Amino acid sequence: MRVLVIGASGYVGSRVVPAFLAAGCPVRAAARNPASLRRFWWHDRVETTRVDVTDAHTLPSALDDVDVVVYLVHGMRSAHFRDIDLAAARTVRRAVDASQVTRVVYVSGFVPDCAPDELSEHLLSRWEVEQELPRSHRTVITLRAGVVLGSGSTSFEVLGQLGGRLPVTVVPDWMDSRVEPIAVVDLVAAVLGAAVADTPTDSFDVGCGQSLRYPELLRLYGQITGMPRAQVTVAGLPGAVIGRIGSWLTEVPSGTVAALMESLRHDMTARDRRWIGRLVPAAHRPVGVARAVQRAVLPVDTRVPCAQRDPMGALPGDPEWAVAAAEARRFSAVGIPPRRRPPV
Repeated sequence: MRVLVIGASGYVGSRVVPAFLAAGCPVRAAARNPASLRRFWWHDRVETTRVDVTDAHTLPSALDDVDVVVYLVHGMRSAHFRDIDLAAARTVRRAVDASQVTRVVYVSGFVPDCAPDELSEHLLSRWEVEQELPRSHRTVITLRAGVVLGSGSTSFEVLGQLGGRLPVTVVPDWMDSRVEPIAVVDLVAAVLGAAVADTPTDSFDVGCGQSLRYPELLRLYGQITGMPRAQVTVAGLPGAVIGRIGSWLTEVPSGTVAALMESLRHDMTARDRRWIGRLVPAAHRPVGVARAVQRAVLPVDTRVPCAQRDPMGALPGDPEWAVAAAEARRFSAVGIPPRRRPPV
C-alpha cells in the first residue's frame, strides 16, 4: 500500500509519516516546498514531491501509483483561509477521482451540535471541507479530533504558553467549555487504521475518553510541569481581545491562536467511541490526559535515535517556536532562564 501524505510538513504529518514507514508502507511525502521536509529525520526514507493543493496541475503526478491519500491541510494564517481550504479540498477531490486512489483519510476537528453559522471560522472551515471531500467516488474516512497532546502540537503549545506565561491566568467565562484531548500517538493510530479499515465512507470522533473543562486542563498542565498558576474568571471579555492577548503571550502565529481560542466557545468532545474496534483493535486503550502531558514534557534524550524516541516528545523538524517552548519548560519550573536551544 503506497501512501501519499499531503501536508507532511505539519505536526501531525511529521508523526504520521514515520508510523506508515514503520508499518512497512512506502510513503510519498508532499509539501508546497519539498525542501522543507529535509528538516525531518525521516526525509531520506521517503519519496518527496511538490503539491500545492490550490494548483490542480501539481496533483496528478503526486497521485500516480498511490493507494491511500492522507489529507492534513488546514490553513489558518490567511484572512481568507475558509475560501482557500474549501477550494483546495474541491481540487484534491477532483484529482483523486481522476486517479487510481482508493481511499482518502482526512483529519478534521470536532463539530459541535449547533447550526453552522454558530461555529467559529476555524470549525466552520473544517466542517465545509468535511462536506466536500466525501463527494468523491472513493472511500473517504474523516477523523474528528480536538486538542492534540504532544510536544510541538499547536493546540498543546498554546495550552502550555497560555497557562505558564503570567503569574495569574485570566480565563473568560465563555471558555469554560469541555474538551476531550487525544494523544498524538492515538491520533496516528487512528489514521493508520482508517487507511486499511474495512469500512465505507464515514466519519469518526477520536478522543481519549476523558473530558474536562479547559480551565481544568490548564491547571493540570501547570501541576504536571511544576508551574501552577492561579486562575481568575472574567465575564464579558470579547473573543477578539482574548485572541490578541493569546497571540501576545505565545510564539504561535497570531491568526492560529485567535482561531483556536474562538473555538473554545463550544464543547469539543467525542459523541461516541466507535473508532475503537472499527479503526483500531477493541483492546486499544488511549493514553489518558495526565499521562499524555507527562510524556509530552519529558526532557529529550538525544542519545536515543529519533526512530526510537517517543513521538509524544520533541523531535527534529518541530516548529522553531515549539522547540523554544520546550526549552522554556525545561528551565522555568526551577527558575532558571533558558540560555541556549538544546538539540532535539
